[in-house]
Amino acid sequence: MHPPLFKIRQNGYFGFINAEGELVIEPQYLEAGEFQNGFTTVRLNGLLALLDALGRMYIKRLYRSVGSFSEGLARVQVAQLWGFVDQHGNEVITPQFEHIGDFSEGLAPATFEGAAGFLNHEGQFSIRPIFSQTGNFSNGLAPASSDGLWGFVDKEGVYRIEPQWDGASSFQGQSALITRDGLWGLCNRAGEETVPPQFEFVKGHAHGEFFDGMALAFRDGKYGFVSQEGHIAVEPMFDLAGDFGEGLALVEINGAYGYIDRAGKLSIMPKFEDAGVFSDGLAQVCANGHWGYINPDGQIVIPPGFQSAAPFRDRLALTILDGKWQYINRNGAVIWRET
Repeated sequence: MHPPLFKIRQNGYFGFINAEGELVIEPQYLEAGEFQNGFTTVRLNGLLALLDALGRMYIKRLYRSVGSFSEGLARVQVAQLWGFVDQHGNEVITPQFEHIGDFSEGLAPATFEGAAGFLNHEGQFSIRPIFSQTGNFSNGLAPASSDGLWGFVDKEGVYRIEPQWDGASSFQGQSALITRDGLWGLCNRAGEETVPPQFEFVKGHAHGEFFDGMALAFRDGKYGFVSQEGHIAVEPMFDLAGDFGEGLALVEINGAYGYIDRAGKLSIMPKFEDAGVFSDGLAQVCANGHWGYINPDGQIVIPPGFQSAAPFRDRLALTILDGKWQYINRNGAVIWRET
């Protein structure tokens, strides 16, 4: 595990602190990402370079795009083509593919000269490129399409669930998103439609992506939830809703925000102007135009006083006060503040 690092801003430049508020990487970059798996990216001359948690920059080559590390490798893009680098910044798989995905279960989806298959860590096709498109493996199955329809293949490249849908995503546990006629639903690992396609796609929202075992679902102008077990857990009835976190999800009722539990029952009555996701035992809420934090009982534990507030992560949360960035702990104490 890599100790968490938090992005800070100082005089227009970005750097990083640790969870104790100690400076780890001096603010010196005009643009920087968030750390994941011990690495982030910084922008140099319009392109991206890898930066590790010790502040070491890998500039053997700069890239148009860089993905997160998975199984020790990260996707990188040179011009229009994709390859992989290792955690020393070495290109271990030369950029030559039109499309690639992250490694999962030892394989990565990749498209070469218009045909899609699956690469091993040496950059060779373990599953020949005989498909139109492919997705990531999860518990031995991966989505793949042939002749415009999607199904699921095993690690031999054989369809275990025959192509029958307009689209499909990787399994999350026992369920996978499938689409037909512009609507989405869920299937199980036997290929049975546990939730027939019926939900609409909403711009800016994740679809069929489970958080805390639940996924937002939109139908007939209302929001509800489907469960990762493959059923409609909360019928669409809310004007707006957010992702579940720690057993609670925000919902809007008559213009006010509160929280429901996994059964759809109101757990925190709608009384806030806006709200966010529960994380580290707290959720950000807006009252009288300012943001603070509540606990799962709905009690305000950090009084609203911020212009904006992000969810807690690894014991700290980024807030903005008087236009300045600052990180607070779960007691509301300021750990670091922009000067």
